[in-house]
Amino acid sequence: MIKNIIVSILLVIGLAPKGQAQINEDKLGAWYMYFYNTSLDKGPWGVQGDIQHRNFNSFGDLEQLLLRSGLTYKPQNTNIKFTLGYGHITTGTYGDSESTTQESRIYQEALYPVKFGKRFYTNHRFRYEQRFVENQDFRTRYRYNLFLNIPLNQHIMDENTIYLAFYNELFINGERNIGDNKKVEFFDRNRLYIALGYFIKKQLKVQLGMMTQTTNNVEKSQLQLSIHHTIQ
Repeated sequence: MIKNIIVSILLVIGLAPKGQAQINEDKLGAWYMYFYNTSLDKGPWGVQGDIQHRNFNSFGDLEQLLLRSGLTYKPQNTNIKFTLGYGHITTGTYGDSESTTQESRIYQEALYPVKFGKRFYTNHRFRYEQRFVENQDFRTRYRYNLFLNIPLNQHIMDENTIYLAFYNELFINGERNIGDNKKVEFFDRNRLYIALGYFIKKQLKVQLGMMTQTTNNVEKSQLQLSIHHTIQ
């Protein structure tokens, strides 16, 4: 059964939709990501962050280099986690151009996990961003992400678990006037993701999947390889 599910996931990845726009959407992109989190002295405070190298192609044509980290706080006797963080983003230009744009970003986040039944693990993430993009006016953005993980070979998400991972994230712009008589749409983008994951051990898991990102102008699929690390 598990073998059939894995084959189905790989078929979905291979048949992920491609769009048509200025960027070559028929060329599969790739994002390589490392996520980490830890608690400080096993108390309510902690640190989390991620490093992401995003490419318009499999590797070499830089889409974005994202470095992000934040201070977390988890109140006692609750599952919700709050984060105050900072990110620095270098955005590349599609094709042969090596020009880049720099962005500094402050963000606040709430992450709330909810389990349904024996196998359905969800996370709700709400994020508010204050964006300082090179050559643009101050911007804000609202994000909501619904995550769903479903273990396949056992009921719990633990060592040696194979699982399906899904998410859908919606981005909404705050300020729409970004300077120089330019304006962005209310809808910024949507990301839809499906992957197969494996717990190497309780504190370390890997995921390989496909994410399709849709904006008003572009729809492009990205292969995603991610490592998720809980540091103890």
